[in-house]
Parts: sequence; structure tokens; C-alpha cells
Amino acid sequence: MSASTETQQPDLYSATLVRSQRITPETSKEEVRHMVFRTGERTFACKTGQSIRVMAPGQYGNKFHVRLYTIADPDRETDEGTEFTLCVRRCFYVDEYNGEQYKGVASNYLCDLKPGERIAFTGPIGLAFPVPENRSADLLMIGMGTGIAPFRAFIRHIYENLGGWDGKVRLFYGARTGLEMLYMNEQNNDLANYFDEKTFKAFQAVSPKPHFDAPIALDKAIERNAAEVWEMLQKPDTHVFVAGMETMLAGVEKTLENLAGAAEWTRRKNELVSSGRWSEVLY
Repeated sequence: MSASTETQQPDLYSATLVRSQRITPETSKEEVRHMVFRTGERTFACKTGQSIRVMAPGQYGNKFHVRLYTIADPDRETDEGTEFTLCVRRCFYVDEYNGEQYKGVASNYLCDLKPGERIAFTGPIGLAFPVPENRSADLLMIGMGTGIAPFRAFIRHIYENLGGWDGKVRLFYGARTGLEMLYMNEQNNDLANYFDEKTFKAFQAVSPKPHFDAPIALDKAIERNAAEVWEMLQKPDTHVFVAGMETMLAGVEKTLENLAGAAEWTRRKNELVSSGRWSEVLY
């Protein structure tokens, strides 16, 4: 497609679903799917942590319902085209006026797809997590739910495509239960492939049993490793990455503030932001 600079629209691509795998157990209330798509569009290429806009069928007279999804795997070339992966949670929301529950349009559309069916999308968009030039820099990753998708892509990229990472890589990841630890549960545990890497460690946090609706204890996981986390935060080249629901951010910042004190954390956070070493992917 082409047009003037003022009206140019992004290219609309299509992709075929190759496989869709549920990565939370059937017994879990949360359905999250690992979905691999293939596109024959030769002009499409993406980088680690970028996103695409999925154009789900629209409602109420709208042609499309648009939803942004982070690519969970770097793209790879096959004889049939380019493959990429999305991590999709089947979502529902409750109408605050009538109390009725409704299906999330895009997530249910994707989760209901069968292999061989096609989607329309645009992108790629943005770069969620820039890879530092200095491979000795420490990387602190804090995430929850499907926020694991950009971390999974990032971790695979630095250890497989770049051949390793010299600085510390620490992942703090939360879910309601151990079964819902995406890519770290019985259904799919491919992040375990990196546990042998000398610089990588992952720390899991779940809601305190039996209260699975209680806030996920990311703060406790961070506090148990407070000395190392604060040591990393004081280094001049450490990068911090946060991914997950927007509501988690205040809790993460409060926990880090408790480690350092309010004034010191404010100063440190400002330094991280101003130097481009603080990145967020929130939804």
C-alpha cells in the first residue's frame, strides 16, 4: 500500500495458525495458549520484543476489533514462510453497570482458532525491551501473567542468538498458582532450558495458599532476594524491565521503595528512566 505521508496506512498482512497449545492445565481456570502462526508475506520481519496488531472481526458495525500482542518468540524462516508466536490468555470482563460477564473479543477469537485458519494483522510495532550493548550489564526482569511473553523472547534471544550474557539475568515472575506459571509449569517448561546458564536465575511467586485470589506475592520474592536486587539496582549499567498488568506497577515500585527508602528509590528510578534503563510493557 502507498499513500501520502499524512495518510499512509500500515500494511495489512495475513497469517495461518500452525498450532495452538494450551500451556495452563485443563484444571486451571486460566486458559493461556501458545500459538504459532506462519505468514508468507516476505516483507514482514520482526525483532525480539516487538508487537503486532491483531485485526479480529469487529462488532457493532466496525470492520475490525484491534488488539496488540507481544511476539513471544523471535520470527524464524521456514520453506513456507515466516513463523512467529503469540501467548494469548482467554479474557473475560464484567460490565460495571449490569454485572454481566462478556467475552474479550480478540482473545476469544484467537483462542477459538483452529490450525489452518487465518488472521489479519499489521506490524511489527515498537521494541518492547532494547538489548543493552554492554553484555556485562545486569538485567532485572519483573513480570506477571502473559507479561512473560516479552521476557521469554528476550531470554531466548540473548542466550541463543547472541551466544550468552555475561551480566546477571534475574527474572521475578508471578502467577496465582504454580500451575499457571507460563512456560514454567508441567504443560510447558521451556524456560528451564536456561537454568543451566551461569548468569540466569528465575524466582517464582504465587498467591498465598489457600487464598488464590489474594495478590500475587511478587513483593515477597523480591524481598527474599533484597540484597542482590539492591546491589544490581545500584550499578550504573543495570537495566530494569517490567511486564504485565498495569495494576502491578504500583506494587513493584512500592517493594523497591521499601528496599531503599522513598527518597533513595525516587532518585534511583529517575536515573534509570533518564538513562533509558527502565522499560515497561503494561496492559
